[in-house]
Amino acid sequence: MGYRKLGRTSSQRKALLRNLTTDLIINESIVTTKVRAKETRRTVEKMITLGKRGNLHARRQAAAFIRKKIASVKEKDGNIIVESALQKLFNDIALRYAKRSGGYTRILKTEPRRGDTAPRAIIELV
Repeated sequence: MGYRKLGRTSSQRKALLRNLTTDLIINESIVTTKVRAKETRRTVEKMITLGKRGNLHARRQAAAFIRKKIASVKEKDGNIIVESALQKLFNDIALRYAKRSGGYTRILKTEPRRGDTAPRAIIELV
């Protein structure tokens, strides 16, 4: 099998990975368990590759996976500009990694989680 099941049904697993991927795009760094971080890395790298392609089909594929969340709210010349996670992916993150051919994320191990001692990790964009 080419992926981890994470102790969930397929719909729960997809929802978990969508949320983690969207949060990583918005915050650029999240703390989660090591196994979840490794699975999230796969989906984030695919989304950044879609962002680098930048055509309409890639944007629609990414929009089908990434949640519709607000990434930032800015004011420019008296106008309020709201940027979604999808716009941040295509306008900011994809441009940052334009010359990089892969390896957009880094996983750093941290102390175990208190309570069940699950191994935790920080996953961040390089």
